Amino acid sequence: MTTGPDVRMTLNYIIDSSREKYGDLPAVGMALEEPITYEELHDRICALAVRLQADGLKKGDRVALLAENSHHWGTAYLAVVRLGAVGVPILPDLPEADVHHILTEMKAAIVFTTQRQIDKLYDLRGNMIRKLITLDDYRGSADLLPVEPFGAYCESALADYREAKVTGELPVFPDVDENDVASILYTSGTSGFSKAVMLSHKNLTSNAYAASTLMDVKPGSVFLSILPISHTYEFTTGFTLPLLMGCRIAYAGKTPTPAILQNLCAHEKPYIIFAVPLVLEKIYKKRVLPKIEKSRVLSVAYRFGPVRRRINKKIGRTLLQFFGGNLAMMGVGGASLNPEVEAFLVEARFPYLVGYGMTEAAPLIAGGPFGDKTIVVGSTGKPIPGVEVKIEEPDPETGIGEIYARGPNVMLGYYNDEDATREVLSPDGWLATGDLGSMDEQGNLSIKGRCKNVVVLASGENIYPEVIEHKLNAVHWVVESLVVEDDNKLVAWIYPDYESIDEMTTGQTRSQRREFLENLMETMRKEVNAQLPLTSKLAEVLERREPFIKTATHKIKRYLYDKNAKIS
Repeated sequence: MTTGPDVRMTLNYIIDSSREKYGDLPAVGMALEEPITYEELHDRICALAVRLQADGLKKGDRVALLAENSHHWGTAYLAVVRLGAVGVPILPDLPEADVHHILTEMKAAIVFTTQRQIDKLYDLRGNMIRKLITLDDYRGSADLLPVEPFGAYCESALADYREAKVTGELPVFPDVDENDVASILYTSGTSGFSKAVMLSHKNLTSNAYAASTLMDVKPGSVFLSILPISHTYEFTTGFTLPLLMGCRIAYAGKTPTPAILQNLCAHEKPYIIFAVPLVLEKIYKKRVLPKIEKSRVLSVAYRFGPVRRRINKKIGRTLLQFFGGNLAMMGVGGASLNPEVEAFLVEARFPYLVGYGMTEAAPLIAGGPFGDKTIVVGSTGKPIPGVEVKIEEPDPETGIGEIYARGPNVMLGYYNDEDATREVLSPDGWLATGDLGSMDEQGNLSIKGRCKNVVVLASGENIYPEVIEHKLNAVHWVVESLVVEDDNKLVAWIYPDYESIDEMTTGQTRSQRREFLENLMETMRKEVNAQLPLTSKLAEVLERREPFIKTATHKIKRYLYDKNAKIS
């Protein structure tokens, strides 16, 4: 899809033009439920905007959205930006203290929320928040926290809006420019304190337009949404992109288990799903590896390339049926994909596309295009159309350096933080990503890790812990791992899959199970070390008995565990 001279780079323009082109097509809805059309969605957005305007919302005001995924979330957000106001999406998993910080800094007087989030808002009602609207129609307690259910609020607004359309007395909305701020999103990075990223309408729409060129998608195709829309990855690729292309978004609701996901896919038969690597890695480790490892014949045969490829191809067909039988592409982003899992996907002929980006780039920097035979496995493909990428100060031997990006998707800056903005944004528009990578002659971008995560040992060698972690995480009984430097040696912390450990130690005493796990970790250490250069070998593997704290895209917040981590 191209952008001609008449195209306005605002979210409002996308919704208006999609209504004109796809008015009768289904637009959004919860999975397993009847969706609303583009015409109905447009009416709801405009009606809500009129009501919010009557309630005092003005251009430049900030409105928070603290809620789980639903089509109501998107409707509310688009009504806010229709007025030139700013949406402030808040990740539902954030603790109360972080929510209070965001709402206070943003001075958000209106909040769209749900029953699951309402406890985080008690202390702010009346003090700052003047209107709470519950997207799940939770009625709350009039004494504790007066709220307005979204259903009633929307129906009343729609009735007034339709009457105003008949009489021709619709209010005039403010002009919205492509460079106006549309969203302020707080990062949940792996390296320290969150920053408030200001993204303009053009940042978000240019990224969606660019993404629309990576693959042919027909209007009416189904996008199944399983990631939080409050994260820019899902907002751009799983929300703005399908609305731009006349597709239907089916929201899974809360994060589905594999069984629920299979049921949703059987009903919705999605054409595209955007996911984090954890989704595919779990399926690979829980549904693929066990079948092979539990069969002596298969495990032996799997060692031979031609036989393994035939087995994987057959498994790939089964996987496609798991996802409803109509999946044309699964976008994978938000974190790095395990190389072993990607090698399986290639041999299984599973349709996937790896993307790379960050909130500050709205978010896509590289990915695809889908079907390009020159994309190297292990890379994130080519820079997306309109985005320039360069490697700053590459190592003469390895070609690895910091990734810089420039384009219309790059943020306006960090809210109320000029110093932090200057650190990452150059005067000529280059964004320093903080990621290390290299580019080959065909333009494929390969990510090597975070600049701040590089371990420099006394020998002077640069160690990329993510490379070692991928090898550890490929072991079927490992859920996740973290490699850190401790007294000039490398140590790995492992969070085991205790369900797998229980299966392997059935009938054993507690002390026997402890000894079994210790032996298992030591064996794994030796096996992984055999695959690593001398300077990257692990000195010790330790057990961690609870999951690591992670970001919204399931990346471990390393600074919480690595005493040598640099906080930014």
